[in-house]
Amino acid sequence: MIDVIPFQSLGLAKHGWLTARHHFSFARYYNPDRQGYPPLLVWNDDEIQAGTGFDMHPHDNMEIITYVRKGAITHRDNIGSEGRTAAGDVQVMSAGTGVFHSEHNEELEDTVLFQIWIHSAQRDVSPRWEARAFPKKTSNTLIPLVSGREIHKDQDPLHIYQDAAIFAGVISEDHTFTQMVEPGRHVYLVVSEGNVDVNGHIVNERDGVYIKDEHELVITASSHAEIVLVDLPLQ
Repeated sequence: MIDVIPFQSLGLAKHGWLTARHHFSFARYYNPDRQGYPPLLVWNDDEIQAGTGFDMHPHDNMEIITYVRKGAITHRDNIGSEGRTAAGDVQVMSAGTGVFHSEHNEELEDTVLFQIWIHSAQRDVSPRWEARAFPKKTSNTLIPLVSGREIHKDQDPLHIYQDAAIFAGVISEDHTFTQMVEPGRHVYLVVSEGNVDVNGHIVNERDGVYIKDEHELVITASSHAEIVLVDLPLQ
């Protein structure tokens, strides 16, 4: 099963300083047919104006991943972590027993990012924050940026407390590659730039795709493209 979710059909919230597109029900946006794919609960496509951002607020027992696509975001929290994550890079916050944090765009340009929430498999761990710069080009394949899976340990991704992984990659125009999906797992994929074909389904820029019961994904980029893919256990 492959279900393409067009960008224009996503939930829309405008707060002046923030324009957010919600892939799943979130805050005041509710769609009974879009409740996430556990343990993936949130995928927000956010545009944050320069000099603004999210003030201090709490979370617990959630893996909160931020993939910055343009600009940068500056993180601060009550456990002493602080850092700037720039375009193409990723930060992970394991909220665990509870953490207060802020995310501000301190740049002179708007920041565009994906905010992804995955439910923690281990409850009440010690809160932590980590960020890392990743290669901006990945040779027409997807690499694990974030993972809680044993099979990815030797690739040193950012860690989360869940049997899930987030892959990303830059794909050249007209290039085709195959991404395998293990039995008992499902996938959510977003094309952050460009257009691709996934097993015969056209996926345009910023569309989402839910994939289940497909063990092989044949992906062709019809233009220069960037893909972010979350591989999840079925629950």
